[in-house]
Amino acid sequence: MTQVSQPERLTLAADFDDATLSQWRDRVAGVLRKTGALGADDDVPAPERLLASTTYDGIELLPLYTADDAAELPSAGFPGLAPFVRGNRPQGAVATGWDTRVRHAGPDAAATADAVVTDLENGANSVWLRLGGNALPVNALADVLGGVYADLAPVVLDAGAEYAAAADALLDVFAAKSIASSEAIGSIGADPIGLHAQTGQRQDIEPAAELAARIGASHPKLRTIVVDALHYHDAGGSDAQELAASIAAGVAYLRALTAQGLGVADAAAQIEFRYAATAEQFLTIAKLRAARRLWARVCEASGADAAQRQHVVTSSAMLSTRDPWVNMLRGTLACFGAAAGGADAITVQPFDAAIGQSDAFARRIARNTSSILLSESKIAGVIDPAGGSWYVETLTDELARTAWREFQAIEAAGGIDAELASGGIAARLAATWQAREASLATRKDPLTGVSEFPHLDEEPIERAPLPQEDRTGGLPRVRYPQAYEKLRDRADAHLAEHGKRPKVCLATLGPIAAHTARATFAANLFAAGGIEPVNPGATDTVADVLAAFVGSHTTVACLCGTDMAYAEQADEVAAALRKAGAKAVLLAGKPTDAYDGVTGFVHKGCDVLDVLATTLDTLGVSDS
Repeated sequence: MTQVSQPERLTLAADFDDATLSQWRDRVAGVLRKTGALGADDDVPAPERLLASTTYDGIELLPLYTADDAAELPSAGFPGLAPFVRGNRPQGAVATGWDTRVRHAGPDAAATADAVVTDLENGANSVWLRLGGNALPVNALADVLGGVYADLAPVVLDAGAEYAAAADALLDVFAAKSIASSEAIGSIGADPIGLHAQTGQRQDIEPAAELAARIGASHPKLRTIVVDALHYHDAGGSDAQELAASIAAGVAYLRALTAQGLGVADAAAQIEFRYAATAEQFLTIAKLRAARRLWARVCEASGADAAQRQHVVTSSAMLSTRDPWVNMLRGTLACFGAAAGGADAITVQPFDAAIGQSDAFARRIARNTSSILLSESKIAGVIDPAGGSWYVETLTDELARTAWREFQAIEAAGGIDAELASGGIAARLAATWQAREASLATRKDPLTGVSEFPHLDEEPIERAPLPQEDRTGGLPRVRYPQAYEKLRDRADAHLAEHGKRPKVCLATLGPIAAHTARATFAANLFAAGGIEPVNPGATDTVADVLAAFVGSHTTVACLCGTDMAYAEQADEVAAALRKAGAKAVLLAGKPTDAYDGVTGFVHKGCDVLDVLATTLDTLGVSDS
């Protein structure tokens, strides 16, 4: 029998010569010269810089990272050991996976009780309940949890200002179910700082600390405090701002808890952190790794070796009400990032969460997103799957350093409560949101199904409304698609009133092959505002274009053709269109002063929201 020897080291692509960084740069420069992004004679030592992008924290993201980029980084350590960058547990999630946590916020106790049991019987591990105010009454908690084995499935509460009453109600549930205090699991979810961020009303931290000290003494596995960083994310903030605010809140709670006589390690064990996960998977991964590093540094400076417990929720800000099915894909990417980043518990929001109360199908898809990634994609089969990636390690370090500087600024201003009261945090979040709005308006940050590839004829999804949260005076709550959705609502109201959509005639010049690229671009752009593009197809003469415009029964036209066709026909066609009743004649192409009669341009990088709003105004579509 032939003996097959195993190589000491597996070398991939061993039959190919090693590629050098210099060779790669030469190839990149060649491509950039072909596109015109780099001059024929330009000698750029690092042409990849032309392909770099920048996050809202000012961190530069390069298209390629090498071992040299990570050579000077601090050690990420080992899984289960400080600074916990690589996860809280030595074995990662290999043995147990992550906690699939479902959220319920509807006010109907009976319906919620049924939905909770269904979730727990079909893949969920824990339940997250919103109580108080317009949500579930606190006194309905026992009814909702009647069918739940609360000693096996952790119960996490979100009761706002009613956290003390909610704590008593949960302890009563444990007692009624004969669950020993030493075995009770879950979280009370007390977060007076988060309530301050949400309502604008400063809250006293001491009662929450006293509650934590009391419950911690009798129920060692039950957490009391949550640091909910979703408020800062949902206000449009950046990753570093979300991290900094969360660490500052954690420090405030740590001080209050130790003032109640808890040791630092015991105090840290009382706190769970809640972060947002977005469809930007690598930023999500780096954010969670950076968060553990930052908290480990705080605990180290306080004299303890403590890991950060993380509950990660797929972002509400990224969810759309238009083409909401795309939210399934966004949620999948966010869940992947949370899992690869080492989250302890993950909540995948149902795809219809931005519309109202989710139905059974939406909740099932949300649960199964976690189940598929866990059981079929095997993400938890590797300890720290992102570890060793030069890109992720570099991004983690840069994000941690940026967030630490922001955290120090908050502390220097008097702490998180002082910064919330003064409006300092709100101002910085608003500045980030303003920058994000500009990127959304120009589609630099595209939104599939909303600003890109919208579906004008989609059937709307109807859901019962969710109870409103008190946000008077607190941080705003935004969603990335909201400006486009407002325009769509405006156009839909016009459709409902007049029986037809607002329209723009695409004044196509020449054969289909000559104008299809720009006509498709323009059609996609106008549809993002609920405006129906009318494409007449091939045209031979100015008369053909005019006939199509008159037949479209609109007052706005958009020229679509080649640069050569524009040079030959744009002035004549624009003049004829204006004479035929066009109030505005746009041109699909780069802005120029070369054409008379053209009133505006649609092109890559233009302010799409401004174009759409102006077009609706021109068409006489009411903004009410």
